[in-house]
Amino acid sequence: MRDVVNEVYKKMKVGSIAWVRPVAAKGDTLDTFQSSYEHAKALADEGLIMIGDVKRQADNQIEAIRIHRIA
Repeated sequence: MRDVVNEVYKKMKVGSIAWVRPVAAKGDTLDTFQSSYEHAKALADEGLIMIGDVKRQADNQIEAIRIHRIA
């Protein structure tokens, strides 16, 4: 399973904001993307990012996570 949040984090500059979404071309689906929120929380707990917003669908599945790189 791909760690989408970590990939986006590594490409960001300190102070920047990005939306993390599943990329179908890389094999991501909404079902596999659900674990990305746990990865984002782990990075937030380490003080590397702040989670700004989480967009959910009507069935409560996460479809996008906004992160802010702080370190």
